[in-house]
Amino acid sequence: MKPVKVGLLGLGTVGTGVVRIVEGHQEDLQSQVGSPIIIEKILVQNISKLRNVSIAEGKLTEDPWDVIRNPEIDVIVEVMGGIEHTKEYILEALSLGKHVVTANKDLMALHGPEILAKAQKHRCDVMYEASVAGGIPIIRTLVEGFSSDRITKIMGIVNGTTNFILTKMSQEGASYADVLKEAQELGYAESDPTSDVEGIDAARKMTILSTLGFRVNVALDDVSAKGISSVTKDDILYAKRLGYVVKLLGIAERQDDAISISVQPTMVKHSHPIAAVNGVFNAVYVYGEAVGETMFYGPGAGELPTATSIVADLVAVVKNLKLGVNGQHGGMAYKEKKLKTDEQITSKYFMLLHVADRAGVLARITQVFAEFEVSLESVLQQPNASNPEAEIIIITHDANKAAISKVLHTFETLDVVHKVKSVYRVEG
Repeated sequence: MKPVKVGLLGLGTVGTGVVRIVEGHQEDLQSQVGSPIIIEKILVQNISKLRNVSIAEGKLTEDPWDVIRNPEIDVIVEVMGGIEHTKEYILEALSLGKHVVTANKDLMALHGPEILAKAQKHRCDVMYEASVAGGIPIIRTLVEGFSSDRITKIMGIVNGTTNFILTKMSQEGASYADVLKEAQELGYAESDPTSDVEGIDAARKMTILSTLGFRVNVALDDVSAKGISSVTKDDILYAKRLGYVVKLLGIAERQDDAISISVQPTMVKHSHPIAAVNGVFNAVYVYGEAVGETMFYGPGAGELPTATSIVADLVAVVKNLKLGVNGQHGGMAYKEKKLKTDEQITSKYFMLLHVADRAGVLARITQVFAEFEVSLESVLQQPNASNPEAEIIIITHDANKAAISKVLHTFETLDVVHKVKSVYRVEG
């Protein structure tokens, strides 16, 4: 049995996990693919660095071309991160007929169509299951499990850092700043947390999921993204009182072939399964016309969960290699992209207003909603000892985004509305 040889780009946390699984599960892997899988060469930044995994002498290199242009290597596994240099390496590997497995969400979100087109041209596989939601096999599910269905909505918690922060704020009543500091100390958040907390990381993942789910080439600029840095303890408290929990959700929807994709803090009804997803865990909710509602839940990051997804992709590539069917990826986009207008994007909304505490104010506010044909599900006035102004909480029925924008713009011109404190989409 001729072994399949693998080149590994990167030996950090996830790369170490890949080595552990490939070497530790060799018997299981051979039983699935019919031949040994050998890690032939590994790119590292510093060969002399001490590592907590044993690597045979001569397998490490600091030159990427030692891996990519090695004629013995059949598959490149990329876990080094980065975009421009990594893109160059992957495109070169594909041009040499090597298959690619990557965990690089940033690369696939920004350059996925170009990379997949190159792979198709050279009849190569590109697998990227680990780029979204770590150990959850969501990409394979969208491509294969829903191949006979039409997906109408994908909604998910796809960033563990923000879910950890919002969970702590909800369960312990802590402030955003305090929980962010704790997340950094625990290693869940980077020293510069912008990508996570401002929704950029989640937006990149939703770009990938919506491209696969709707079979159109979605660009990162098509995703409307807002992070959690403005979420306050008051917002969390009011959500609780009303039977909701605040989550950073990625939401991709399709109706009549027009799509919308967003990432935003969202109030989710306590009874919805996704409301119970806490800590650093991820979950993706998929709606299909035929199957209805399904949810996929699991760890969104970590050495072994992510490495497990990578090795599963590696197994899929090797199986295709044995069957001679590489390069026939089912996830290619083939539909024309049509983005919904703001008039077509509808949902319920939560609003917290600080208003003048006098007669007639509520009537004036409801008049504004009526003017733009936004109907109201509930209106509450809550006492707040720390705020001398009146606080009004409103939850709308389904309303389009354009009408809500007009309502908010009108509130800015009313002397009775002192501040629009919070606005959130409502789900479930």
